[in-house]
Amino acid sequence: MKVFLSGSIRGGRQMLPTYQFICRSLRNKGHEVLSWHVADSEVEGKESLLTETQIYERDMSFLQESECMIAEVSMPSIGVGYEVCSAIKKGIPIMCVHMPDSNVSAMLLGNTYADISVREYGDNSELELILNGFLSSFKSKN
Repeated sequence: MKVFLSGSIRGGRQMLPTYQFICRSLRNKGHEVLSWHVADSEVEGKESLLTETQIYERDMSFLQESECMIAEVSMPSIGVGYEVCSAIKKGIPIMCVHMPDSNVSAMLLGNTYADISVREYGDNSELELILNGFLSSFKSKN
């Protein structure tokens, strides 16, 4: 599947190891992570060479091409929220994941959009199980 990975960049990079784990795990299962730059430890420097418009257009193009979204929402981020909203508008299924004790927005937790799920994970094994379950649900729909 073509997956849009969403995670905080300007809002804080504390979750970078988790973004890298998600990206690696998805690729190992044969999925294409269009927004792999989220898991790049050098993304901030690379994006400083782009205009704000180029970043926006790149990300919206990736989202348009994606079959689903995985958003790590432990770190509050306006950009991630914008991407989730854009995915909802486009009808893209979304899995939001977060660590325990994260201050996850009520706009996600209380969202009634049928194709959004919000799940808490405690470690990488649990996270991988959640992601595998989400992605395998598409095979049963075809």
